[in-house]
Amino acid sequence: MTTAGVRPVAVKIDDDLKERIQRLAQARARTPHWIMKEAISQYVEREEKHEAFRQAGLKAWEEYRATGQYARPEEVEAWLESWGTEDEQPAPECRK
Repeated sequence: MTTAGVRPVAVKIDDDLKERIQRLAQARARTPHWIMKEAISQYVEREEKHEAFRQAGLKAWEEYRATGQYARPEEVEAWLESWGTEDEQPAPECRK
């Protein structure tokens, strides 16, 4: 990341949170700025993954509604449990 695209942003936090951040920064030998930036970065990454998972679920639901095809959960679970074993099974067949 280059500094050309970096812009300051103001975030209002209460005194208690500010003190907690300062204590953590001191304990970790980091700046409060680093702690806040890291926290925001980790939060955004986690939420992006959560949103991608949610969107995949919505897409799967729409595909099911359009086609009516599904695989039984117990068949999928058995297939997944076989991964990496000598008796790896093929993916279960979808049914209507």
